[in-house]
Amino acid sequence: MSLLKSAATVGSLTLVSRVLGFVRDQLIAFVLGTGFVAEAFFVAQRFPNLFRALFAEGAFNNAFVPLFAKRVEGEGEAKALDFAIEVFSFLLAWLIVFSAIAMMAMPLVIYVIAPGFKANSKTFQLTVDLTRICFPYLLFMSLTALQSGVLNSLNRFTAAAAAPILLNVVMIASNVVAWFLATGNTPETGYIFAWGLFASGIVQFALLAIACRRAGMRLVPRWPRLTPDVKKVIKLSVPGIVSGGVMQINLLVATMIATTLPGAVAFLYYADRLYQLPLGVIGVAIGVVLLPNLSRRLRADDVAGALNSQNRALELSIFLTLPAAIALMAIPHPIIHTVFEHGAFTRSDTFAVAPALLAFASGLPAFSLSKVFQPGFYAREDTKTPMRFAVISVIVNVVGSVLLSRVMGHVGIALATSLAAWVNAVLLGITLSRRGLFTLDERTRKRLPRIVAAALLMGGLLLAGSWALEGNYAENAGFLAAAWGLAVLVSGGVVSYFVLAHVTGAMRLSEFKCILKR
Repeated sequence: MSLLKSAATVGSLTLVSRVLGFVRDQLIAFVLGTGFVAEAFFVAQRFPNLFRALFAEGAFNNAFVPLFAKRVEGEGEAKALDFAIEVFSFLLAWLIVFSAIAMMAMPLVIYVIAPGFKANSKTFQLTVDLTRICFPYLLFMSLTALQSGVLNSLNRFTAAAAAPILLNVVMIASNVVAWFLATGNTPETGYIFAWGLFASGIVQFALLAIACRRAGMRLVPRWPRLTPDVKKVIKLSVPGIVSGGVMQINLLVATMIATTLPGAVAFLYYADRLYQLPLGVIGVAIGVVLLPNLSRRLRADDVAGALNSQNRALELSIFLTLPAAIALMAIPHPIIHTVFEHGAFTRSDTFAVAPALLAFASGLPAFSLSKVFQPGFYAREDTKTPMRFAVISVIVNVVGSVLLSRVMGHVGIALATSLAAWVNAVLLGITLSRRGLFTLDERTRKRLPRIVAAALLMGGLLLAGSWALEGNYAENAGFLAAAWGLAVLVSGGVVSYFVLAHVTGAMRLSEFKCILKR
């Protein structure tokens, strides 16, 4: 399966998941808005989601996958399965102990991750309760991440990419339960959502377990042993947890600081959900596919093939994320008004979330570039270099969040997160280049300026369109007016961008059709 076809498979399924995620977040916004129950639930899910992202998109995609892929390539699937079971067994034992300790110490944990909630005992206690319910999600999703790594290394991307769809289906069902019970904007709804998150972890784990069994990789745990292979995974994972999860660490830092500002946790959550759509569909999808691809090519000493894969991944990533970022910056108000401004989510919330979305969007290409550059290190079993850059990025984020939040409030936190992402991406790219591990080929050098030009022209057209349709987003215009206005803007932006890309030579329509066909 080609790199582009694999990325398209992951990206298309992720797109379905993100669309359902939009429905989920719309329902949450309608029921909870930006009140204290919403903030308690958002913090409660942030902590286990942090570890989920570190394992699913960090440590195991960065440490386990190259080792497993090389065993499949060099020693066969039977040896690779034995290695996977060793790691699975040790991970399961560690997660059970870690989860038990964390759940018992949850009040202290919330003091750390949500220091601003200490002043309100009602919000604080609700956050503690909801986080305890959500926390086992970490256990199931970490094991699911290992299963995903096994399947991805075998070029089986479908089940792993489809698993998050189940998360959104279960959470939408939780909203239906809350509606049926008429709990409204109350702590009871928060409890329903927390149990929904817990259940979604079990469902996703079950799906991947079935997929692994069908692939001949049945992961049945043994008594955990700290074997040399497990020690090697741990050694590579420790720095990988930091470097691979830098975005999530930065978002956690943002959440911690946001708890000290009124409403900031909810404002940043809704902005984050919107810009995560293109990031998940494009950046994460390319990163998931690129790492095992590079690992296999380097194992086969195919240096030219590895370089070509990196260039095509970078080219496709910028081609899709740059216009998405510019679109989010050009029309944040129409998007938020249409998607979220209903029920408990008010117009003042829209005006608070919009500048945060703009600030987050400015870092979208950087987040995506990091997903392209990091596999260049991980495929060579170098997790320390990305870790050092990740630490620098976190420091930039913390200092920037503290300083900018004093001037710009919650928007300053979002802007600091994007600034940190650019620092991380630039450091990764420059270091790969200096080591001779990555260079832009002639095709990429020619196309990047054309992609930038096409995206900027599209942004100008979107601004003009939003001014022309300003009346569709007046307070009393109604949802239908906003919906068809946004549909015109989005369709116009997509069509104009691809036409401009074709005319400028950024990417011919025939080439993009070939990607879709493959």
